[in-house]
Amino acid sequence: MHRIHLDDETKSSIEHQRRLNPNLKDVVKKEIMKLLEVGIIYPISDSDWVSPVHVVPKKGGVTVVQNEKNELIPTRTVTGHQMCIDYRKLNVATKKDHFPLPFIDQMLERLASHPYYCFLDGYSGFFQIPIHPDDKEKTTFTCPYGTFAYRRMPFGLCNAPATFQLCMMSIFTDMIEDFMEVFMDDFSVYGSSFKDCLDNLCRVLARCEEKHLVLNSEKCHFMVTDGIVLGHKISEAGIEVDKAKIEVMINLQPPSNVKALRSFLGHAGFYRRFIKDFSKTARPLTALLCKDVTFEFGSDCLDAFQKIKSALVSAPIMQPPDWDFPFKVMCDASNFAVEAVLRQRKDKKLHAIYYASRTLDDAQKNYATTEKELLDVVFAFEKFRPYLVGSKVVVHTDHSALKYLMQKKDSKPRLLRWILLLQEFNIKVRDKKGSENGVADHLSRIRIEDYVPINDSLPEEHVYFVETGIRDDYGAEFQISRTSGPSVDRHHSLASIDTQFSREVSIDTSHPTVLVWLILILLLLLRFRIDPGLPILPITLLRKLNPMI
Repeated sequence: MHRIHLDDETKSSIEHQRRLNPNLKDVVKKEIMKLLEVGIIYPISDSDWVSPVHVVPKKGGVTVVQNEKNELIPTRTVTGHQMCIDYRKLNVATKKDHFPLPFIDQMLERLASHPYYCFLDGYSGFFQIPIHPDDKEKTTFTCPYGTFAYRRMPFGLCNAPATFQLCMMSIFTDMIEDFMEVFMDDFSVYGSSFKDCLDNLCRVLARCEEKHLVLNSEKCHFMVTDGIVLGHKISEAGIEVDKAKIEVMINLQPPSNVKALRSFLGHAGFYRRFIKDFSKTARPLTALLCKDVTFEFGSDCLDAFQKIKSALVSAPIMQPPDWDFPFKVMCDASNFAVEAVLRQRKDKKLHAIYYASRTLDDAQKNYATTEKELLDVVFAFEKFRPYLVGSKVVVHTDHSALKYLMQKKDSKPRLLRWILLLQEFNIKVRDKKGSENGVADHLSRIRIEDYVPINDSLPEEHVYFVETGIRDDYGAEFQISRTSGPSVDRHHSLASIDTQFSREVSIDTSHPTVLVWLILILLLLLRFRIDPGLPILPITLLRKLNPMI
């Protein structure tokens, strides 16, 4: 039973009826006659609260139409008109009921991965909830045909959704999260087999009959393998986007103003858990929404627009979490956004559960690389906290310093605060492996095909054959000497000499004096490093030094 509790010092409000043209008056008349016939409303002559009737267009689903410029734009076609009551002043004076609605993502995860489903829909759900006798007169409304009040809970009251959800959960309290999910007037029944689903359906229908809950047979579906729940397709395979809603966006033209851009981002943002790097991809578009920014839809915006549409069309199937397996969190931070992916490895495969991302503010963009990477980890654990608390978590990051930072006792105060926030989790940090790096940090792993050849030639250097006597005595095959000429870059020359020497000089390691010669060569190279202008000792000088060895 619905109650309307008002604030103590609230003054009542009586509003006059609004003018309606003949076509709209006919809509109101038909609705009044229908509600009077079924006993949902009754005439009333005196009330401290009177609200006016308002007629609004009744719109269908989102579709794509052509405008005057032959551009395809999303719109909702008008299928008719419907009567509603303007209860805004009554709602301002009403004490708010904060009964919560279930989280959509958690409910979808409980529904997914079952072979059979039954979907039930309540018939005029709000009208099945009675109003307390003391509060009926507060629902009074005025129209050209009189003043009426509701016996049943109408649409437009601020606490009506909370009351309806409370009633449904109290009716099915022993079934919810066991084999049934309830979101307002949408009931979803599931089972692990055909027989289990059928037995669960019988229990739900028996409870509806017991509580006099009426269902809409035209919107009910029985014993199916998949279905649409709150804009998502659920099945044994997992959670998918509703293809009917995505197909509308395929032929969309780029937005021509801020309003159209907000509409597109709102539609795409509803499915952002399916889109990897959503914030990073949509950054050129969101930049156009900033204050005092001229709307110029350039090539970067067009590229982001097409990427988001492609990502929605090819969105992956998300898997519900398995609480018996550890979670894997993939993190990657860029200069303007942070991105995280929640995954699990089951059947030797990594399954995506949730994609999350957000842009950095102006202060966070100035953070050092280590700070951004740790901020990304903190963001991931705040976003995925309901999944990760009490579970084993492996964090994969391409910034190896985080592994040691988690164990460091003294650091910046900001980093210490973030590390303290992570203490409640069972975390193990690992560097990303190549096989596990298919999610984040794409830009740093783009292959550049325009290779620059390495010049390994020795500038101003010549290779000569050594005389037979020297070659035979010490096993050397070539001599490297520097010709006279201008000084060259000592680092380049030395690196070239080292490379050429290691490639073209072979030494007989069995000779007893080879170690002495190696030391002498190292000394010569060291002398060249100190002063590149000095020539390397010629072979004749080495011959003179030979008797001294």
